[in-house]
Amino acid sequence: MTIQERVAAARQTLRDAGIGANEAELSARMLAQHVLGWDAARYFTASNEPEPSTFAQRYDALIARRAAREPTAYITGRQEFWDLSFEVSPAVLIPRPETELIVEAALEHFGADRTRSMAVADVGTGCGCLAVALAREFPCACVVATDISDAALDVARRNAERHGVADRIRFLRTNVLDGVHQTFDLIVANPPYVRQGDRPALQLEVREHEPSVALFGGETGFDLVATFVGQAAGRLRPGGYLMCEFGFGQDVSVEELVAKTSGLAMVGLRRDLQGIARTAITQRV
Repeated sequence: MTIQERVAAARQTLRDAGIGANEAELSARMLAQHVLGWDAARYFTASNEPEPSTFAQRYDALIARRAAREPTAYITGRQEFWDLSFEVSPAVLIPRPETELIVEAALEHFGADRTRSMAVADVGTGCGCLAVALAREFPCACVVATDISDAALDVARRNAERHGVADRIRFLRTNVLDGVHQTFDLIVANPPYVRQGDRPALQLEVREHEPSVALFGGETGFDLVATFVGQAAGRLRPGGYLMCEFGFGQDVSVEELVAKTSGLAMVGLRRDLQGIARTAITQRV
């Protein structure tokens, strides 16, 4: 059997398990590349070759895990974000493309001089994707990254070391910004914002495998968002920016929250590729 034929069979196995066609195709290919140690370019040029002797056993075991709805990123232990490869585990939320909107917004507002010294805070850092991406984009930035999970902070530290920015990121185990007394030019967060009542509607991959503490923001989904905005407002330097991801349909609530928070003014919203508002950009005035 060729590699391509084995992957085609795996793709059908995943579809039979209830995984959508596009996602099944991507998962089957990515897991094959993971087992083979190939990048996409090599896979597309060489997948018609006969499969290596040990490939089927290793690959089929991973496909069985994916068919049980374990996320591909947790199986491979890797997820791409901002063209960087991040270690992930069930201790951390898997980075999503929409979170890159925060990095884009930071570059828009601070990118004119990337060599400037600046203080950045990443609240609820998880795997550290925002802290690391921002430290890479702003080589003179010093970052404070907080999380309540020791296991998440361990993953984030390894990612910072992997990408050569560990010397400029200080990791703290704390809730939001508790005990953090310095001020910042930029504070970012992808806080838990899913309503507890929406749990049954989530994909199995999300509700059964990703950490609840990083997903759910109470009955309204806004518990941690409100805490974050309230704390961050007092820790921004004059003219500094607060950038926060939020959930589908929460844009009006975010605008109302900012409007009643002393010292903050809404600058704008950034939307994902579907036109859905996902990131609030606010400024200390």
